Amino acid sequence: MSRRIGMAAYKPAGVLMGIAAGTVAGAIFRQVWKMTAGDGEAPTATDEDRNWGEILAAAALQGAIFAVVRAAVDRGGAVGVRRLTGHWPD
Repeated sequence: MSRRIGMAAYKPAGVLMGIAAGTVAGAIFRQVWKMTAGDGEAPTATDEDRNWGEILAAAALQGAIFAVVRAAVDRGGAVGVRRLTGHWPD
């Protein structure tokens, strides 16, 4: 498979993997939040009944989980493309 065709095939697959990563990261975050905070739902930025510390902690945790899951999915996709095409995606 040529490098150009491999990269063209990787782009739509990367978008789908990104959507899946977001879904998985959201599910992981909800479970981690339940275990750590004891609440059923994480606070949103506009939740009047929650304090700044709780809102910022939830946002930081959610961002960290999303970044790790996304990096793992992106790296796995790139390794898969290299195995299939012999070239690392740009």
